[in-house]
Amino acid sequence: MSDSAPLTLDELFRRMRAHGDAEYHGEAVSQLQHALQTAHQAEREGASPALVAAALFHDVGHLFAGLGEDAAQRGIDDVHEDLGAAMLRAVLPPEVAGPVRLHVEAKRCLCATDPAYFAELSDASRLSLELQGGVMSPDEVEAFLAAPFAAEALQLRRWDDQAKDPKAVTPDLAHYQRLITTAFVVPPSKGK
Repeated sequence: MSDSAPLTLDELFRRMRAHGDAEYHGEAVSQLQHALQTAHQAEREGASPALVAAALFHDVGHLFAGLGEDAAQRGIDDVHEDLGAAMLRAVLPPEVAGPVRLHVEAKRCLCATDPAYFAELSDASRLSLELQGGVMSPDEVEAFLAAPFAAEALQLRRWDDQAKDPKAVTPDLAHYQRLITTAFVVPPSKGK
């Protein structure tokens, strides 16, 4: 995609197909496997189409950041949540982009409020936590919980953390492309 070309939903799916086999930051799954597992968990739990889309695209910023699969290991926070949310706002409603923008903050919040949560994080997720600001202070938790889409981001975060099983079976990307396109793309009107 060139910098001057407008982003489209089709381009997001194309990028996921083209680069989805990349390693998912020190985990045993690829970027695409992780995205599909996260979306599948959302769908299984009856989440709205917007939250299923957020689950699928929550890490899409990694695919556009251009910093490599080992950015965290090199001490770099690629701020993928901000990049991904900005791209998603161009093609999908705030109910998709909002939870994506907050899913990193949700991890920081959960580490502050759920004693068992931090213990369950993978080593790769603990490393990224430190790069992303570490555990929230009580004041940060209060501000986060008052933000629009905080509840959705917390749910997305839990699905995100559970979506790292190399043997998991999920619907394919075409399934989610149909679901998201049906929910959010308005067909052209048939002229007068």
